[in-house]
Amino acid sequence: MDILFAAAQPGQDGGGFLAFLPFILIMAILYFFMIRPQTKKQKEKEKMLSELKKGDKVISSGGIFGTVSGFKNSGRSIILKVDKNTNLTLNKTAIAGLAGKVSDTDFEGKS
Repeated sequence: MDILFAAAQPGQDGGGFLAFLPFILIMAILYFFMIRPQTKKQKEKEKMLSELKKGDKVISSGGIFGTVSGFKNSGRSIILKVDKNTNLTLNKTAIAGLAGKVSDTDFEGKS
């Protein structure tokens, strides 16, 4: 009976907004330290992929270095010249970046 009496007393509503303040702060921290940098990096990669041109030296997410020698399928596929007699056709999304500007973190999370 004491439990019902304690729950029914006025003035003890649990804090309202202050109860949610830690969750709001955690979400703000997640946004500024994880979500925002990731979207910025994704936009930079999309820009790099859209600006690829013939002759650019690139590296694929599998670690293959080569030179862009052409495009197929309305620019969705890339013909990558690896050696004198070796050309590979890769999906544009398989390009990790330009050969001189790729870091180890660009390869993380790839399947």
